[in-house]
Amino acid sequence: MLRWSVIFLIIAIVAAVFGFGGIAGGAASIAKILFVIFLILFVITLVTGRKGGATGI
Repeated sequence: MLRWSVIFLIIAIVAAVFGFGGIAGGAASIAKILFVIFLILFVITLVTGRKGGATGI
């Protein structure tokens, strides 16, 4: 998901350079949303991560 947010961020930057305001704004907002979702999932994973120790061999 972080990969997709970076891709949309790059699209937004390229679109902004060429002057496509609507496309740049849309891609930037999608990148922000995906990045926030990624951060939330990352924090949830850290909190609920593997709490058990190593299992026996």
